[in-house]
Amino acid sequence: MRTQKKKRTWLKVTGIVILLLLVGAGAYGYNVYKSLTTAVDTMHEPVERKQTEKRPEPVVLEEKDPFSVLMLGVDERQGDRGRSDSIIVLTVNPTNKSVKMLSIPRDTRTAIIGKGFDDKINHAYAFGGVPMAMDTVENFLDIPIDYYVQINMEGFKDIVDAVGGVTVNNDLDFTYEGVHFTKGELNLNGEKALKYSRMRYEDPRGDFGRQTRQRQIIQGVIKEGASLSTLTNYGDIFSALGKNVKTNLTFDQMIDIQKNYREVGNNVQQMEIKSQGTKINGVYYGIVSEEEKQRVQTELKTQLELQ
Repeated sequence: MRTQKKKRTWLKVTGIVILLLLVGAGAYGYNVYKSLTTAVDTMHEPVERKQTEKRPEPVVLEEKDPFSVLMLGVDERQGDRGRSDSIIVLTVNPTNKSVKMLSIPRDTRTAIIGKGFDDKINHAYAFGGVPMAMDTVENFLDIPIDYYVQINMEGFKDIVDAVGGVTVNNDLDFTYEGVHFTKGELNLNGEKALKYSRMRYEDPRGDFGRQTRQRQIIQGVIKEGASLSTLTNYGDIFSALGKNVKTNLTFDQMIDIQKNYREVGNNVQQMEIKSQGTKINGVYYGIVSEEEKQRVQTELKTQLELQ
C-alpha cells in the first residue's frame, strides 16, 4: 500500500463535465470555437478494443441511447504508466434524466482481463493501459463500458482553478498537509481541493470517505463548469482540459451529448460498492461479495436499460 506522502489521484472531471464546460461555446464566436476544437483534438485518443458482447450494437447518441463512461484518475510518472488510483463509472440515462456515479475502490480484487489472474482493479491500467482497464471494469460490473476519460492528476489544480474554484459541504473536521478543513461549506481553490480529496487515513470511513470527497469536487466542477459566467474564462478552461484530459469521445460525439443529454447533469446520483478488507499472501485487498456485486450490477443495468 502506498504511504500517505506518495501522490494519490482521483478523477477530477468527467466526460459530462467536459460537455458542460462546452455549453454555449458557439455564442462566443470564432475564437472560442477555435480554442475548443484545438483542445478537443488534443484530448482525443481513440482506444482499440474488440467489440464487446455486452454492447452488440454501438451506442447511437443521436437517438439518446443510455451510455457509460469510465473515468480514470492517473498518476503519471517518468518512465512509468502509473496506476488508476481513482476509478469512477458514470451511467447516463436521458430518459430519467440522471447520471449514476459509482466509485470503485482501487484495492478491489477482481479478474484482470487479459492477464488471467485476480489482482487489485487499479493494476489493470498499469498492466495494459486504458483498454485493459475498460475490459476489466466491464467484466467486474457486467455492463458495457462505452467511453473513457483519463485525467492526469498533475492538471487537477489547473482544472479547478480554471472554473474559479469549487464549493463543497464538508462533514469531517480534519487537517491534511498543513491545511485545516472545518466542517460546513468550504470554498476551495485547486491546491486545497486536491488536498481535500486526497485525505484518507484520518477518516474513520477510510477510502469510502475519500471517495465521497472526490465526488463532491466532481460535482462542484460540474456546477461551476455549467455556469455561463465561467465561460468568460474559456481560454484557461480549454487549455487545462487539453493538457490533462484524454478521451475517445470525438468532437461530434461531444456535441451530440451536449445537445441530447444536457439535463442529466442536474441529477447526479452517487453510488458505493461495499467490500471487506482482507490480506492474501500479505497483500491487502477489498473483497466484494457476490450479493453486493449483483446489487450494483442490477442497478447499473437498469440505468442503462439493459434489464
